[in-house]
Amino acid sequence: MDVTQDAVRDGLRRARYITTARVETAIYVALALEKPLLVEGPAGAGKTEIAKVLAEMLETELVRLQCYEGLDEARALYEWNYQKQLLRLQADRTIAPDQGAAKTWADVSRDVFSRDYLLERPLLRAITASHRVVLLIDEVDKSDEEFEAFLMEVLSDFQVSVPELGTIHARHRPVVILTSNQARELSEALRRRCLYLYIDFPGTEKEAEILALKVPEADERLRLQVARFVNKLRKLDLKKSPSIAETLDWCRALLALGVEGLDAAAVRQSLSFLLKSEEDLRKAEPRIAALVRESAG
Repeated sequence: MDVTQDAVRDGLRRARYITTARVETAIYVALALEKPLLVEGPAGAGKTEIAKVLAEMLETELVRLQCYEGLDEARALYEWNYQKQLLRLQADRTIAPDQGAAKTWADVSRDVFSRDYLLERPLLRAITASHRVVLLIDEVDKSDEEFEAFLMEVLSDFQVSVPELGTIHARHRPVVILTSNQARELSEALRRRCLYLYIDFPGTEKEAEILALKVPEADERLRLQVARFVNKLRKLDLKKSPSIAETLDWCRALLALGVEGLDAAAVRQSLSFLLKSEEDLRKAEPRIAALVRESAG
């Protein structure tokens, strides 16, 4: 697709992603400048969805690297398929005597340290893809500082060095989305290499619009009540605020239970589909009746 603001806006709408002009602008500039986009915000606000929608919009593959504590280069970049290499070495030892000549180590090394024996992990797969892909580096804040430093190297040049094969350059520069729940502060060096976008939970009207798109079987009154209730619930001091996905699931659960309008009994019956910890359920319980009244109109 041509990278224009109108094309990005239309593409997001076709992919059924409801967002704001600020988000549309950030995505457009990231595509136009071919710069990584760092998206921060609370868990469940829709950060990961941006990468999924971009892949759909660009009609390409989504390559996802899920970050976690202890993630290292081997898991993110590549590993050698040692079992396959061992089988090849054993086969060479069996076949060589029959051929009357043993292979030299140089011959063996050239064979077993070739691309056929390389296990590509997400970063290398994104770099070697035959077409432009969307690379999602999800929850980068969960990785440690050493991995973050390695990641900056890759994002700077979009090339990696494999000692046995040499330097591998990106055939097509991937579209890169990094997400962070702000579990730890990311380095200034990483931030400098990225464009930045902060996404918060949507307001009542925007969440009601998302419900209308994703749960059209719910009538307008229920959608609005659900959106109001969830937005007010997020203002409580909860351990984990409900995500947009959980709002959608709760609305579908209410429909399955035959609920046509929110009342305290219906909320108490179904609130565990929205809040996923006993601590948060106990905290919300005394406020349910008031929140239902406030959400009614």
